Amino acid sequence: MRPPALPLLPLKDVHPGPAPGWWPPAPGWWWLAGVTVLLTVLAVLALGRTWRRRRQRRAWLAAFDAAVAGAASPPEQVAVLSEWLRRAARRIDPHSDHLQGDAWLHFLDAGLPAPVFVRGPGALLRDGAFRPALDAAAVAALRDVARQRFQSWMRDA
Repeated sequence: MRPPALPLLPLKDVHPGPAPGWWPPAPGWWWLAGVTVLLTVLAVLALGRTWRRRRQRRAWLAAFDAAVAGAASPPEQVAVLSEWLRRAARRIDPHSDHLQGDAWLHFLDAGLPAPVFVRGPGALLRDGAFRPALDAAAVAALRDVARQRFQSWMRDA
């Protein structure tokens, strides 16, 4: 025997609910926005610090050049170069300004590929400030190596 036929019920189509709104965003989007803002702020701070340090190094180098150019005679230029190198050396080692003679020249050569202060144009620092007359070319060579050393120390510090 057959079961009795059920009456057909009128069915309605399935309608999806309304789409979720775009505001407020899901928590994942808040996290992404927060991380993005944090990374942007850190990048701007790092860039600002880099620019400030670069500007400061350029100012130090300009002051170094001006001090050397302002010296009246070659022995005074040697004395000024020694003074500025000692200032920069204190940033590397606070006790380096007490070094004298060859110990000072060895300290200046530390980390360089070739010794330019012990056996090169930098040896003029040993007693050049006390000589009555100096060769202008020797002082110019000393100025070049001293400027490079000063610049490398101020970049590292």
